[in-house]
Amino acid sequence: MTPEVLLSILRGLPTTLLLTFGALALGAVGGIPLVLLRRSPWAITRIPARLLIEVLRGIPPIVWLFIIFFGLAPMGIRLSPLTAGILGMGVISAAYLAEIYRGGLAAVNRGQYEASMALGMSSPDMMSRIIGPQVVRVSIPAAATYGIGLLKDSSIAFTIGVNEMLYFANVESRSEADAIGPFLTAGAVYVVLSVLSAWGSRTLDARLQKRVAR
Repeated sequence: MTPEVLLSILRGLPTTLLLTFGALALGAVGGIPLVLLRRSPWAITRIPARLLIEVLRGIPPIVWLFIIFFGLAPMGIRLSPLTAGILGMGVISAAYLAEIYRGGLAAVNRGQYEASMALGMSSPDMMSRIIGPQVVRVSIPAAATYGIGLLKDSSIAFTIGVNEMLYFANVESRSEADAIGPFLTAGAVYVVLSVLSAWGSRTLDARLQKRVAR
């Protein structure tokens, strides 16, 4: 690892973080309607939502990126590589986060739903004031673990031309005598980012646990 190679790879760090957090934010929002449809008492909405989640999770991320980046262009929808990357990783994230939310909803005691309804609370009030905060707290560890995986998976976006860290590692590998060194350097940066992300999620979870215990 040379300082020059490290600095070159770090040029892609802002794009890597933008891609990861953009996709995670898109998935966090998109997962809400998916989980509501998935838990619907009506089969006409529950079954399609379940099938959509399975399709989104079943197709490899790189295939989704190719479909969105190359497949939409003939229809007149031309996206930049970064936009296509965020959109592609975002729709996959929505499916995974919907399942994480579903686990969080299942973890809330049934009695709290019944107590909220007995108090005359509307469904939106019950979800925003009673159930939702608990689901968020329960879902944070699993969502953080998924986010760390998403950080690493974001590296495949370089295949459609996104200038993230692996893109610059590939450029350095082609210009250096040591072909593997830049990729090892990029791997070390990903490890550091993953450790910091895990520490941040544990700290946030611990603070939420203390707040609930008060």
